[in-house]
Amino acid sequence: IKHDISVPVSKVPDFIREADAAVSRFMPGTRFVTFGHMGDGNIHYNVSQPVGMNTRAFVDSWDAMNDVVFAVVQNLGGSISAEHGMGRLKARHMAHIKSPVELEMMRGLKRLFDPLNILNPGRVLP
Repeated sequence: IKHDISVPVSKVPDFIREADAAVSRFMPGTRFVTFGHMGDGNIHYNVSQPVGMNTRAFVDSWDAMNDVVFAVVQNLGGSISAEHGMGRLKARHMAHIKSPVELEMMRGLKRLFDPLNILNPGRVLP
């Protein structure tokens, strides 16, 4: 389960330590592949299924796993999306991580640049 997140550079070690611990509590035996642009706080935090775990069960934990990782990101003042953008997979989280004012500003920009709503309608903004 892949994550493209960012945290303040000074918080990168905290993120790795806290996320590894939180995910391990959520799903013991998970394996972590953490890499990316550590120098600017952008981290590719990928979680591999535990050895012997049913693949379907692991994939079915996708949303819950994201909730665990994203909670650590938010606690450290980071963003659940770094250079790869929000996209459809993270769209449901927008209402939880952005204020109503921020969301309305984003909708306003969307209306300004896409008045006919033909560019990815309903894909990112709730």
